[in-house]
Amino acid sequence: MNKLLILTRFGSEYQQLVEAAALPDLKIASAPDKDCSIILGEPKLIRDALPDLPNVRWVQSIFAGVEQLLDPSTRRDYVLTNARGVFGALMSEYVFGYLLAHERHIFERLKAQQENRWDAKVTGQLRGRTIGLLGVGSIGAHLAGTAKHFQMNVRGYTRESESCADVDKYFHDGQLPGFAQDLDYLVSVLPNTNETRHIVDSALLNALPPRAVFVNVGRGSAVDESALAEALDTGKIALAVLDVFEQEPLPKDHFFWRTKNLWMTFHTSAPSIPEDITRLFVENYDLFLRGKPLKYQVDFERGY
Repeated sequence: MNKLLILTRFGSEYQQLVEAAALPDLKIASAPDKDCSIILGEPKLIRDALPDLPNVRWVQSIFAGVEQLLDPSTRRDYVLTNARGVFGALMSEYVFGYLLAHERHIFERLKAQQENRWDAKVTGQLRGRTIGLLGVGSIGAHLAGTAKHFQMNVRGYTRESESCADVDKYFHDGQLPGFAQDLDYLVSVLPNTNETRHIVDSALLNALPPRAVFVNVGRGSAVDESALAEALDTGKIALAVLDVFEQEPLPKDHFFWRTKNLWMTFHTSAPSIPEDITRLFVENYDLFLRGKPLKYQVDFERGY
């Protein structure tokens, strides 16, 4: 019999969903127990509980980001899986909602309405625009497919993979300037790793044309925040939409609160929906019982 510990602020909802799945040979623990072999939950809560759970064999994160579990000083004697394959649609809604708001001047129209001012200037369109995706994993691939729906040109920057057919042209290490050249939109969906830290720096921002819009739905660590603020304040790029930041919540004295042409959305782009995560957990639990490799295993060294 496997014993599952659920560690999340939404524990009762997850417990109801797991119980409804009627999984064989599984008992849900009511509290941390040294006999627990499986954990489902939030990385920070899991990290704090691990020292008292010696028999854990598998941890399923309900988030894509698992930074709190990657510190070399923490245990690594278990299989860690994260939430992937469930955020693509949500991320597409978010990213293209803001791209359309920019092209169609939605916020400017609202302001004109509030000022009793008729604003009939011609809007832009996404068709024919070029979008560059920093990272083409499961989320990036979904964004590429949505971009193709709008008849956009799609570039992808990856370590080595070129598996997404919706990307028109791939770029790899050392090719960032060419990747950024003449982009209309730059979207980062990169994880938090040593290789991705501050990849969006002054050099990359300077390589973009002044009309470019930057969107970050990956990790805040990918951005040199001072360089981005300078690029926005001086008009080197037109706009940035940030959902993630190096420090969250963003400190009240952070310069981003005063930065021009910046829209912030406070890590709300793609919430972990319990029904979606439970469906993934159920799939992985079946593989776990059969001794098969689990989906979306995290490499502790690579960080994803």
